[in-house]
Amino acid sequence: MPEISHYQVKTLTIDGKEVCASEHQTILEVARENNIDIPTLCYFNGLNGVGACRLCLVEVKGNNKLLPACVTQAQEGMEVTAHSPQLHEYRKLIIELLLTERSHVCAVCVSSGHCELQSLAQKLGVNHVTLPYLHEQCKADGSHRHFVADHNRCVLCTRCMRVCDEIEGAHTWDITGRGIRSRMITDMGEPWGDSETCTNCGKCVSVCPVGALVEKGKAVAEMTKPNFLPYLIQMRGKGQ
Repeated sequence: MPEISHYQVKTLTIDGKEVCASEHQTILEVARENNIDIPTLCYFNGLNGVGACRLCLVEVKGNNKLLPACVTQAQEGMEVTAHSPQLHEYRKLIIELLLTERSHVCAVCVSSGHCELQSLAQKLGVNHVTLPYLHEQCKADGSHRHFVADHNRCVLCTRCMRVCDEIEGAHTWDITGRGIRSRMITDMGEPWGDSETCTNCGKCVSVCPVGALVEKGKAVAEMTKPNFLPYLIQMRGKGQ
């Protein structure tokens, strides 16, 4: 008879609450299942985690490093702290750094009111910026028939790249450069409108957490994200 696979259930605590995790679950997945909110920008349910934004850093007893909850697997007996004064200050600092690195002027953004960066800043109490702005000027790419890529608002979460690769299978988006010089690009640096791989599906636009990828013709605060991806991700899971 073939062997029957049994999933190992693990018990751990998050912020003092005892929770259970199945095999291969991350700390973030377990936390969300138990209504424990851990902020993140790069994470999107159904896409592979990358730990890019570092907003989900948590403390684990016995480990002197902060660990990204979205890519750290839950282990038996873990004692996780997801909210502490230290973590709160770290997260506020990360939001400030994101706000100063590019141009995030909410008053003229089409995603204002529907922006995850804006929501997190309000939630964490970032009502002013204490760091100097870089005033970096990036070129916006309006060459696509339906969409615009405004790199001035990009937070380098790589959601667009991952959904294009993992769900659509096109891999139109990629990242170039290092550190503060990093940029999202299409087809090795070609204008988006000239891309030979783009299928015009709009998945990248729908997962963008800010106003970096938007539909053309939207006015301030009009850009909302369609919610069709969970269905597509579910269908992909059934097909595997």
